[in-house]
Amino acid sequence: MNTQPKSRSIWKVASLLLLAVLLIAGCSARQGAADHPAPSASEGNGSGGPGANQGEASPSTPEAPDTPETPPDPTAELLAQLSTDEKIGQLVLVGMEGTKPDDVTRSLIEEYHVGGFIFYKDNIQDTTQALELFNGLKAANAKQPVPLFMSVDEEGGRVSRMPGELAKLPTARKIGNTGSEELAGQIGGILGRELAGFGLNLDFAPVLDVNSNPDNPVIGDRAFGTKPEIVSRMGIAVMKGIREQDVIPVVKHFPGHGDTSVDSHLGLPVVEHDLARLRKLELVPFKQAIQEGADVVMIAHLLMPKLDSEHPASFSKAVIDDLLRKELGYEGTIISDDMTMGAIVEHYDIADAAVQFVQAGGNIVLVGHDHEKEKQVIQALRDAVNSGKISAETLDERVYNVLKLKEKYALINDSAPGPDTEQLNRDIANTLKPYGL
Repeated sequence: MNTQPKSRSIWKVASLLLLAVLLIAGCSARQGAADHPAPSASEGNGSGGPGANQGEASPSTPEAPDTPETPPDPTAELLAQLSTDEKIGQLVLVGMEGTKPDDVTRSLIEEYHVGGFIFYKDNIQDTTQALELFNGLKAANAKQPVPLFMSVDEEGGRVSRMPGELAKLPTARKIGNTGSEELAGQIGGILGRELAGFGLNLDFAPVLDVNSNPDNPVIGDRAFGTKPEIVSRMGIAVMKGIREQDVIPVVKHFPGHGDTSVDSHLGLPVVEHDLARLRKLELVPFKQAIQEGADVVMIAHLLMPKLDSEHPASFSKAVIDDLLRKELGYEGTIISDDMTMGAIVEHYDIADAAVQFVQAGGNIVLVGHDHEKEKQVIQALRDAVNSGKISAETLDERVYNVLKLKEKYALINDSAPGPDTEQLNRDIANTLKPYGL
């Protein structure tokens, strides 16, 4: 006999029916969730926000862009790996004695870590010897972390270091007199090919001086002309021609050596022009070359009292930093003219001059002769860094600029095959013939 109250029996049946309904609803909800997955953290409201936990649909928001990673800087990475002495070595480009590497040149590479060499006529006898010399120095540098600058003054005309097997090129004045930028560009290309064939990678050319003084003993026909317009057009065409052969052109002699009556190899020229005059004449070719991407500017040994009465241009902050860097906006590499020239050694202490050049904003001190002077300059730079006269930040800034240039031109220590002398001579003849040169 069932004694359970009727009301409780009804509730029991109702409860069973409700449970069945809930089970059916739950299965349906789970199936819907499987068909329509919930938005990920990068969709909809993500985690949080109004309505996120209230079962309300919310408008999707755009996916946040990934923060771009800073690309690696190989130059900065290389700089960080260099010792202080290795950094200082990159600030110096030196000359050498003789026609083949010796213990002195090896010590300049291994002990002083010099950034490169400049070669003169007495270093070069013929094509075979020159190639052996250049390849030998690069082989000696193979274990060093940075490739060498291998440089010459190869302008054509009376300033040429190439072996006698190569045909002579005309003076800048003769090229300028043709008025042909096409010819100037072809000459630049030939200069670049000659150097590249030997594995040389830096040419101290073109000359951008305006030869405004007919009594100038050092520039003369090395200039493309007496007017800034012709010097600009021709000089920049030569610069581009050299550069197209992956050789670094060096424009010189800033801020203008054209109106001098003293040879700076022997004494110190004094130029009395003020900035107004310089802007109208001497600076014009350099300003245009900078606008066309000049990689290296050489600073002349000129005393310019209207700009700086105490320091020659080659280690004057007024010339290097205020005029070249700031006014002309030049950000490339700055190299001094040879610090062993009479303009410096007859009037100043070469070690002090080298340090002041770097302090003023320069990057590479050129010391073309005399091993003792080369060591003296390097030691002076080391002492200046150790004492704080040249700060660690300044050192890194100057060296980074040099390394960046070497990276841009992909300098290497590999041996060069040598130039095709016969083809170059044919090309020189064919290039000059239409102009009667």
